[in-house]
Amino acid sequence: MDLRFTAEEIAFRDEVRSFCREKIPAEIRRKVSEGRGLGKDDVVTAQRILNARGWAVPHWPKEWGGQDWTPIQRYIYTEELLQAAVPLPQQFNCYMFGPVLATFGNQAQKECFLARAANLDDWWCQGFSEPGAGSDLASLKTKAVRDGDHYVVDGQKTWTTLGQHADWIFCLVRTDMEAKKQRGISFLVMDMTTPGITVRPIITLEGRHEVNEVFFDSVRVPVENLVGEENKGWDYAKFLLANERTGIARIGLTKERIQRIKRLAREMPSGAGSMWDDGDFRGRVAEVEIELKALEITQMRVAAKQGRADSVQPDPASSLLKIRGSQLQQAATELLVELAGPFSLAAPARGGGGNNPPGGFDWVDAAAPSYFNNRKVSIYGGSNEIQHNVIAKGILGL
Repeated sequence: MDLRFTAEEIAFRDEVRSFCREKIPAEIRRKVSEGRGLGKDDVVTAQRILNARGWAVPHWPKEWGGQDWTPIQRYIYTEELLQAAVPLPQQFNCYMFGPVLATFGNQAQKECFLARAANLDDWWCQGFSEPGAGSDLASLKTKAVRDGDHYVVDGQKTWTTLGQHADWIFCLVRTDMEAKKQRGISFLVMDMTTPGITVRPIITLEGRHEVNEVFFDSVRVPVENLVGEENKGWDYAKFLLANERTGIARIGLTKERIQRIKRLAREMPSGAGSMWDDGDFRGRVAEVEIELKALEITQMRVAAKQGRADSVQPDPASSLLKIRGSQLQQAATELLVELAGPFSLAAPARGGGGNNPPGGFDWVDAAAPSYFNNRKVSIYGGSNEIQHNVIAKGILGL
């Protein structure tokens, strides 16, 4: 298999690279590079710039804003955004809800929601996980009972990422209490301003408000907000989760982090020289780079296979990408904390002050919060333990 880019693909890569550098505000890219939290306005600004270029939802059907790109072009686009420290288009709008609606929604729903989702006129969040229904999602208990032309929804969702910003939520709800677990679930969308919806913050390990609990207390939702058929929501959820795992290895993100670590190591004083003079530290950086190159080749092979006419099923090798990609993302944040050393002990996210070494180095304030936040990447999108099971069955045939 020839994994070299064609001349056309190189030209496309250069076009994306120049656009990211010239059009996305440098301050937004700096925040992403340093692992600092983006505000809602930052995410909206970046996505609207991409959308104006036609690049917010290139994987959607063309009639709803997509592009006729090959899998390799999609790969290049994503990796160039990550390497340029450009925030990817909002995950819930563009990679989860949008593809589900474009595939299973009715025409009125598509016309109402899709263009607004692509431009982030509406911010969407996901209502899947519940207390006691995370990995075993089919055990969810939030119920929706039909009452005339409305459903009445009662229950609770948890780990609702950025729900504090959301205008709408897409939820899995139980509409048939007697059916087997997977067969009684429906896919329902709700306006977050509907009476009876309460959002409560969950403060994560690094001290940020990123996830939430969402409570539903006799929430009346129009039946027209049902996506697809009643009790078919599990099928739509499986389709959505396959989209969620697309690009989860985020190789470009780790590449950008490693290049930044190498630059910062040359600036960080250590003894009579810098941290880059430490052979053990350089060796650990090189180890991550080597593993990253191997992972990149694997991802390119998967992307090339997606473009073949006989490729219809998801490649189980994507589980390898998820496992190793998350491990390398975490390894890069570990190197950054090691580089910051005791100066990473300050925790501004919790209200502490700076703890910078002489000469500045304000980047150390974000090292520990970024490390803590990245503990999640081996859990979301299908935990690494679950991915090992996929590999055992799909690749090894066990």
